[in-house]
Amino acid sequence: MIKITNLSKSFNAKPLFRNLDFTLSPYNRIGLVGRNGSGKSTLFKIILNEEHYDDGIITTPKGYRVGALRQHIHFTQPTVIEECATALSEDEQYNIYKVEKLLFGLGFDADDLNKDPLSFSGGYQIRINLVKLLATEPNLLLLDEPTNYLDIVSMRWLEGFLQKFEGEVILITHDRTFMDSVTTHTMGIHRRGLKLIKGNSKKYYTQLVDDEILYEKMRLNQEKKIAELEEFIARNKARASTAAMAQGKMKELEKIERIDKLDSEAQLNFNFTYSNTPAKLIFEAKELGFGYDPETPLFENISFALEKGKKIAIIGKNGKGKSTLLNYIAGELSEQQGEIYYHPSTQIAHFGQTNIERLNQDNTITQEIQSADMKIGFSTVKNIAGTMMFGGEDSDKKVSVLSGGERSRVMLGKIIATPANLLFLDEPTNHLDMDSIESLCSAIETFEGSTIMVTHSEMLLHRLADQLIIFHKGGAEFFDGNYAEFLEKIGWEEEEQETKPKKKASSSKLSRNEIKKLRKELTAERGKLINPLKKEIQSAEVEIIRLEEKVEETNKNLILASNKADMGEIQSLSKSIALDNAEIENLFERLEVAGEELDSYMLEYAEKLDNL
Repeated sequence: MIKITNLSKSFNAKPLFRNLDFTLSPYNRIGLVGRNGSGKSTLFKIILNEEHYDDGIITTPKGYRVGALRQHIHFTQPTVIEECATALSEDEQYNIYKVEKLLFGLGFDADDLNKDPLSFSGGYQIRINLVKLLATEPNLLLLDEPTNYLDIVSMRWLEGFLQKFEGEVILITHDRTFMDSVTTHTMGIHRRGLKLIKGNSKKYYTQLVDDEILYEKMRLNQEKKIAELEEFIARNKARASTAAMAQGKMKELEKIERIDKLDSEAQLNFNFTYSNTPAKLIFEAKELGFGYDPETPLFENISFALEKGKKIAIIGKNGKGKSTLLNYIAGELSEQQGEIYYHPSTQIAHFGQTNIERLNQDNTITQEIQSADMKIGFSTVKNIAGTMMFGGEDSDKKVSVLSGGERSRVMLGKIIATPANLLFLDEPTNHLDMDSIESLCSAIETFEGSTIMVTHSEMLLHRLADQLIIFHKGGAEFFDGNYAEFLEKIGWEEEEQETKPKKKASSSKLSRNEIKKLRKELTAERGKLINPLKKEIQSAEVEIIRLEEKVEETNKNLILASNKADMGEIQSLSKSIALDNAEIENLFERLEVAGEELDSYMLEYAEKLDNL
């Protein structure tokens, strides 16, 4: 475990965070959240001893190894086995069996060992990096945006791997769905401090809002009390009969530790500008096909129509042609096969990685936003810049000095400045933090026009997509249904190939009736093991909900008691909240243990049934 005490860090005399206290307990998997620039990656570098800090203590047990999975892929050796061997210590340089075992465990076979690491898909390249990391036998994995540049299949594999990792994990990711599926706790850097809770990011952000509401109530109560004391002192200090009382009140006033008003934090909150259209059918594609090499088209024979208000998501593994299809529809590539029809009133706004790269480096943020539509007044442009979290003098920064996330926000600003009824969005969540992604989701949901987007975010897919274009089976096809229906009816065949164990040849052939009987016996055996666990999980979830509602109600009563300065009631309610929170923590622990047992049994019996 790692213990951090009173850790502080500043850049150019400006505090990044201060007095952070944190203890990492065994088997914790923690999601680290916070706004872009709050110091998440810096905290990782400090733990890895790659960045100095101003004050504080970091305690690490002797022999405790910390390993980091890097965002970017960088290979230097010609073969997989040689690349993985670079991670071995000097004493283990000849222990090639160690990395072979890890490679086989992560889905590589003997033929893969002598292949070029760059010849593998993004998901398998991440696995090579994981082998290099695991060869160092880390106790703690630090993962900074590990899903960047991964497709859905690879992300789902990584999710399963981390859930089974026998050690500690701290994870930074903008993908809330991925984080919540992996982590046991959520920790956030907020207002330069650190807050840790047991549970997912939704629970963390809900508690954060509740804490700030309570803080503001307490501040207002204190403000009221101070005003009353000051008024009493002013009325009574000049009169001899009450001067002593006024003096006592002055001492009471001096002892009060003032509660500062919280600064309002910049929030990305916006809507796209809708251009009205009478069209019911915005767009239609017939028999589309395209390929950079005519002999190997990326897609062909794709036909679909887009109705007003509908949202289509283009999904599939990396390198299959998703962004190419979006750019082809947007008219950024020369026509090859098929026909594209737009209603005459269709107006497009296009957010793409190539569009971000085309931002004028010499322009200021306001100049670049205004370039989308020169008819827009300067005050409107400044408002859009402010909405994109570039308030005041920040809007005069040049594009050339901005980070990737900031440039994404400039591009969003340009799109807001463009009246449109059809949005093209290529990985719009890249480089945005969780709060900004939530605002983007809401803006897409409320947009009256239509949307075609490329995304690997399963949260966006579940929440937004009405229809899909799926790149799989060596081509692409239109699917008239949402993402949940796709998973149920089709699913990822690549995922099945990568995650399912290879079936072993049966030593004796069984008849259909014998297989049916064995399946029935295994199902009954599984039911006896998992049904009590399901009941325990359901019971714990119901009790957690009941107690959380009770705590919420008690908090309201605590505020009332605070307003009345009823110390006895405050103590009683605070004790009740502490007991209920402790019980909630115990229930979450029971839930975690039962959930792990359930997952283990389900996996064990799935393999047994699969091998029949």
